[in-house]
Amino acid sequence: MEYRIEKDTMGEVKVPADCLWGAQTQRSLEHFRIGTEKIPAPVIRAFAYLKKAAAMANAELVPQKMTPQKRELLETVCDEILEGKLDGAFPLSVWQTGSGTQSNMNVNEVISHRAAALNPGLPLHPNDDVNLSQSSNDTFPSAMYIAAVTETQGRLIPALDTLLATLDRLSRENDDVVKGGRTHLQDAVPIRFSQEVAGWAGLLRVDREQILSSQKGLYRLALGGTAVGTGLNAPEGFAALAARKVAVLTGYPFETNPNKFQALTGKSELVFAHGALKGLAADLMKIANDVRWLASGPRNGLGEIRIPENEPGSSIMPGKVNPTQCEAVTMVAAQVMGNDATVGFAASQGNFELNVFMPVLIYNYLQSVRLLTDAMTSFEGNCIRGIVPDRERMKENLNRSLMLVTCLNPYIGYEKAAKVAKTAYAQQITLREACLKLGYLSGEEFDRVFRPEDMTGGALPDSDQPSKEKK
Repeated sequence: MEYRIEKDTMGEVKVPADCLWGAQTQRSLEHFRIGTEKIPAPVIRAFAYLKKAAAMANAELVPQKMTPQKRELLETVCDEILEGKLDGAFPLSVWQTGSGTQSNMNVNEVISHRAAALNPGLPLHPNDDVNLSQSSNDTFPSAMYIAAVTETQGRLIPALDTLLATLDRLSRENDDVVKGGRTHLQDAVPIRFSQEVAGWAGLLRVDREQILSSQKGLYRLALGGTAVGTGLNAPEGFAALAARKVAVLTGYPFETNPNKFQALTGKSELVFAHGALKGLAADLMKIANDVRWLASGPRNGLGEIRIPENEPGSSIMPGKVNPTQCEAVTMVAAQVMGNDATVGFAASQGNFELNVFMPVLIYNYLQSVRLLTDAMTSFEGNCIRGIVPDRERMKENLNRSLMLVTCLNPYIGYEKAAKVAKTAYAQQITLREACLKLGYLSGEEFDRVFRPEDMTGGALPDSDQPSKEKK
């Protein structure tokens, strides 16, 4: 392998000749050979937005330093990063300095070297130009929040909306199907299948609302606080102007955090936002479990719905098919819940003027977003979309349910109704037979009041699709 010599303030470093990074990136590669987890690509894209916005702001505030030519060149390279043209130039591990300094410098060095290749006569220094008016201590947390917002709202919310639309369709198409309800895994009063599915959709709508609400704190950027929150070496007005530029570039309402000291050391906004992701994970766990319970069987389980048969389920039992999409969703949910513990602990480690657990914070947050997004997309396309209710099995189970006796309460009272249910169960007869045997109602009276289809209440909740506009 051929090398070139790069220099930084600590001396010379050998860097592979075909790589765009410089000395500080190479030092990090050599000193942090830990794990396989890399700084996520959305963080690098967020840095590209941030560096481009900073160059725009600097061009207005300190044009003698950020000339139009330098700004244009820097923006060109940032656009290449956003287009994915330089993806191989960002190799650093999550397990590096807790401030993310080395990743900030990785971006600075790549922009500098790529700019030199595009225009050798107009050098961009990684610190003096690309990092102008900035510090790793305010750029990395800002890139974290930009990445969190763009990935959550740009990827997760659309996947959630697609799943919601499919659940709404499934609910509308089965409003005439009455089945037995269940509480405590025991028989309960009847419910329409459409209502059961509407309950699932309702869970996800609440999650959607909470996720979008939790994003508001992530709009406030640390950019402009520089090293410790004082804004040292940044021109007056840089923080607010750079945040506005980020907002324009991304399409999200980013703004400057008025308290840079809090912005550098506190990460509770990310804890709050991840908590909403954990809420989504919890509800997806519940829905996936409901689906696999209802699909259990095919002969010795509940068997009330049929789900798509995507692949063989056993290497030894021929013909077996398992609820594998449900299993994937529940494993993702477990991972997200574990990530939440990491996010919470890491956010608590803000010592004095800086939190130094930032790479692991954003790694876990973005992993949760990615896993939830992919799991919902897979679950919707490979399971929920193909659910078919077994109407005969639902009817059969409904008619065997002793809890239909609840409709007799207004006519014979709770205690007599309980006696009917216990008698029917003990003697293995129908509720009608038990009621007549006990002399509580005549056959005609029983038939008039015993109507399971009338026990399911009113109309479905409003299932209009939520707005997909950015909040």
